[in-house]
Amino acid sequence: MKTKPPEKIQKATSPSTRGHWNEMNRKQRREMMRQIQSEDLSLEVVHPHAAGIDIGNESHYVAVPPTRDSQPVRHFGCTTVELKALAEWLKQCGIRTVAMQSTGVYWIAVYDILETAGLDVYLVNARDTKNLPGRKSDVQESQWLMKLHTYGLLRNSFRPSQEIRTMRTYWRQRNDLIRAAVSHIQRIQKALTQMNIQLGNVLSDVSGVTGQAILKDILAGERDPHKLAALRDPRVKASEEQIARYLEGNWQEDLLFVLKQEQEAYEFCQQQMAECDRQLQQYLQQREDRSQGASLPQEMRKGRLVRKKGNKPMFALRPELFRITGTDLTQVDGIDVVTAATILSEAGWDMSKWEDEHHFVSWLRLCPDNRISGNKVLGKGRLPTNNRASIALRMAASTLRLSNTYLGAQFRRFRTKLGAPVAIKAMAAKLARLVYRMLRYGMKYVDQGAKIYEAQHRQRQIGQLKWNAAKLGFRVVEAAT
Repeated sequence: MKTKPPEKIQKATSPSTRGHWNEMNRKQRREMMRQIQSEDLSLEVVHPHAAGIDIGNESHYVAVPPTRDSQPVRHFGCTTVELKALAEWLKQCGIRTVAMQSTGVYWIAVYDILETAGLDVYLVNARDTKNLPGRKSDVQESQWLMKLHTYGLLRNSFRPSQEIRTMRTYWRQRNDLIRAAVSHIQRIQKALTQMNIQLGNVLSDVSGVTGQAILKDILAGERDPHKLAALRDPRVKASEEQIARYLEGNWQEDLLFVLKQEQEAYEFCQQQMAECDRQLQQYLQQREDRSQGASLPQEMRKGRLVRKKGNKPMFALRPELFRITGTDLTQVDGIDVVTAATILSEAGWDMSKWEDEHHFVSWLRLCPDNRISGNKVLGKGRLPTNNRASIALRMAASTLRLSNTYLGAQFRRFRTKLGAPVAIKAMAAKLARLVYRMLRYGMKYVDQGAKIYEAQHRQRQIGQLKWNAAKLGFRVVEAAT
């Protein structure tokens, strides 16, 4: 980047200007800033054939350099025909790259059509472009995006390939169905409680085998608590007498009607989830095999592949994920099949999109947000995010609390030293780095065990004690065992 000529720097930062700055009102300051910004900064042009688009719901404003068209800012509608006309106009103007903000979901159709037309689309964060001077308008916003993009001042956001986006759509739809089913179960429990049917006190889950059998018989007209309790599954800890005691209640017609509707809605969600699983299985089977003939590693930790059995896919998901990625992420303690599928559907398996594992952790918003000035940390903040992969990794990290593994021992030490929230975030970042290495370099994860970590931590503590003692003029001698 080139700098200003000396005389322009002198003009912009002269003592008289600095002295009068505090005496100016808001209008005079704004005018001064516009004069400074209108100066020829002689920035290096990175994208000479750039355009900017201000995305809206009903219309989009597109700006190109003034030398490309007599009307450099045009207005286009949101229909497919008008979006294709937008792409054609940009190509006629010699535009090769376009910058737009990720506004809601309105940008998706524009992005897809411009990408199909062969244009390089930059999807930028609105946080990086919000400092537009003066009063904002759609025309100024599009011109501001074009100017920033021309000088290479905007960063492109990550967007996975169409192959990953299709898998992500199926997987997100499945998760939405799970949340909908959970809400129906909660309303079923509420209706039962209002009728004083306290099934939750003897059954851990109303959506289980026993709970569903009892609900179906209640809706079929059965009211005898002992006949209903006889539907108990042998795996239930509570006896039939205990269950029957909690099945005596007030059978109200209005609440039974609510119970029926919620049960039917829950069963419909289960049917939709099964259909989604079949569609996802069919799609994964059509993907390229990247395992290179390798066999699926054996899972030694029984019952850890899916933490919640009700969320278990209707097909063998783990072999399919291994076939399309060439690695088994479930070998890492804390990561089950559902977590692995969430990570792959959000970030994909091509880790070359990020320069290194630190950039990947930063994209997940699992890195520190320190405010630094003069090489000093002035404050520590948090990076809020709704990234589904980040949330899945945090949930996976929280399950390490009782794990008798290397990662489990590390998590317990972090929790003791830093507290649970910081420990969960730190271990989620650790899991993200392991995922990055396995997907990009094909590394295999081998658990060393909790004892190895505790022994290493003990050696580090001994070394620190010896260093502190030597600094004070003492020497640490290990006691004979």
